[in-house]
Amino acid sequence: MPGDRDAAVIVAIDGPAGAGKSTVGRAVAARLGLDYLDTGAMYRAITFAALRRRIDPADQDDVAVLASEVEMTLDGLSVTVDGVDATVEIRGREVTAAVSAVAANPRVRSELVRRQRSWVAAHNGGVVEGRDIGSVVFPDATLKLFVTASPRVRAERRVAEIGGDVFEVEASIIERDRKDSTRADSPLTETSDAVLVDTTDLSIDEVVERVLGLMPA
Repeated sequence: MPGDRDAAVIVAIDGPAGAGKSTVGRAVAARLGLDYLDTGAMYRAITFAALRRRIDPADQDDVAVLASEVEMTLDGLSVTVDGVDATVEIRGREVTAAVSAVAANPRVRSELVRRQRSWVAAHNGGVVEGRDIGSVVFPDATLKLFVTASPRVRAERRVAEIGGDVFEVEASIIERDRKDSTRADSPLTETSDAVLVDTTDLSIDEVVERVLGLMPA
């Protein structure tokens, strides 16, 4: 059983925004008895903290200092930043519009990679999702997945969650993909040893069952 393991089991889930990584990650973690970490929420938490302190998210020096100081707690469902429940706010339009600048900051990425590795060490493994987990954070993960879906389907899913115009959301998603995949530091990429999972025409249950079937015996 995963809970009785000696060696840490790490499932690394990478992929673009809106592909279903979080939903799949939580479900897989529950089925395997592992803890779950959404690293994208960490970058959003730093962005939220910057906006709250009136720091320009594009100011690399000030945001880097902030990233080393801010207190954040992620328990798989809620996100607390400096003692404030930011679970809803980190998914809002203001944070969404600014998070790419924060995520492209090399010093922020370095700090959060350190925190992510510390989290996994403290939890003896886990299901970790983001955009550079298999490529940078945990290159020796037990299982690496690259979860994706068509931009239109991803936009429709996002609109169903938070509302908005599907065409505008799709355009925003395509632009976010471009920024994530072309940034200089730790770009979004599918590693050669990752299993590609396209969720466009699959239900969450189908995706979860497929992932569980990929776990080493």
